[in-house]
Amino acid sequence: MSKAGDRTSISGDRKIRVVQWTTGNVARQAVKAVVERPDLELVGLYAFSADKVGRDVAELAELDHATGVTATDDIDALIALKPDAVLYMPLHPDVEHLTTLLRAGINVLSTASFLTGRAYGEEARNALKEAAEAGGASLFGGGVNPGFADYLAAVASGVCREVNYVRILESFDIGTWAGDANQDELGWGRPAGDPGHDKDIEKATAPFGDAVEALAELLRAAVDDIRCEVDFAHTTTDLDVANRDVKAGTVAGIDAKWFGSIEGTDVIEVNVRWTITPFLDPAWEVAMAYQMEVRGHPQVNIRAEVLPQDFESMSLEEMLAIGSVITAMPVVNAIPAVVDARPGIVTYADLPAQASRLVVRK
Repeated sequence: MSKAGDRTSISGDRKIRVVQWTTGNVARQAVKAVVERPDLELVGLYAFSADKVGRDVAELAELDHATGVTATDDIDALIALKPDAVLYMPLHPDVEHLTTLLRAGINVLSTASFLTGRAYGEEARNALKEAAEAGGASLFGGGVNPGFADYLAAVASGVCREVNYVRILESFDIGTWAGDANQDELGWGRPAGDPGHDKDIEKATAPFGDAVEALAELLRAAVDDIRCEVDFAHTTTDLDVANRDVKAGTVAGIDAKWFGSIEGTDVIEVNVRWTITPFLDPAWEVAMAYQMEVRGHPQVNIRAEVLPQDFESMSLEEMLAIGSVITAMPVVNAIPAVVDARPGIVTYADLPAQASRLVVRK
C-alpha cells in the first residue's frame, strides 16, 4: 500500500496489486483494462452473487483466457491478499465495506456515485475520511461525468487570466438504456407534475453536487452553497421502452442543474440533460456530447464527443459498451497516482496530470 515517498509500486520494481469489486458492465471493462496493463496485477475479485463465487474472472468478465483469479464474497480473504488498490464498482455503495477496506490500508477508487462524498451525507463522508486517514489509504471517486468532465474543464481554464463562471453540460438521448435497472430512480413515464418527482431527481443526481465541490477545489475556491433545479419534458407519443410504460404526456426528458455559489453569486453550473425520445414538449436541443464553457478572460468552449473508432465493424453491444469504458477508465488510469496520494478523500485537485497510456497498434 504505497504512499507518497514510497514509489515502489510505479517504479517498475513491482506491479500494483488490484482487487476488482463486482463484475457489472463498468467493472468488466475495468478488468479488461487491468489485465492488459504491464504495471497492474489483478489479484482478487469480489462478487455479491453466490453463483459467481469460485468462478474465474475470465468467465465473469468475458476474457479470452483464464486468469487463475477466482471470485469470492469473503472480504477478509481479499484483505489478506494485501492489494494496493480496490476498484470499487457496485451499483449501490456500502459505506461499511468501504471503511473496512480503507482501515485495512487499501486505497479505493470508486465509480459508485462518489467524488467528494457530499452525496453520501456528512455522517458517511466523515466516517470514510476518518477510516482512510486511520489506515493511511486514499479514497478517490471518478467516472466520465461527474469526474473527468470537471477535470477537463479545469484544465481548459489554464489559459485564462481569471475565471468567473464554469458550466458543464452532459446532453444525451439515452433511450437505448432507458430500460436498465440503473434508470429506475429517474422515473421515465411518470405523469406530468407528479408530486415529488423533482426531489427524486435531485436525489438521483446528487453526485453532480459533488462535481460542483470538486470543480471549485480544482479552481482553488470553495462554494458556500449548492442547490439543484429540475425541469421535465414530456413525450408527445407513446414510446416502446423495454420494462417501462411511457405513454404520451409522461416524462421523457429530464434536465437537472446543480449550481454552486459564493456569497450569493452563482459561479459553477453542472447540468445533465437526458432524453429518451426526440418527440418532446417542450422541444429540447440535445447535443449528444459533453460541453464545457469557461467564462473568463478569455472564454474557452470545449465540445467532447466520445465515439467508437469504427462504427461499421462494431456490433451494437460493443458500441453500447463504450459508455462503460469511459466510466471505468478515469479510475483505472488514476490507480498509480491514487496509490501515491496522501491519505484521506482525494480528488483530481490532489493528483498529478492524468492520461491514458500510449499503445502502438500495427
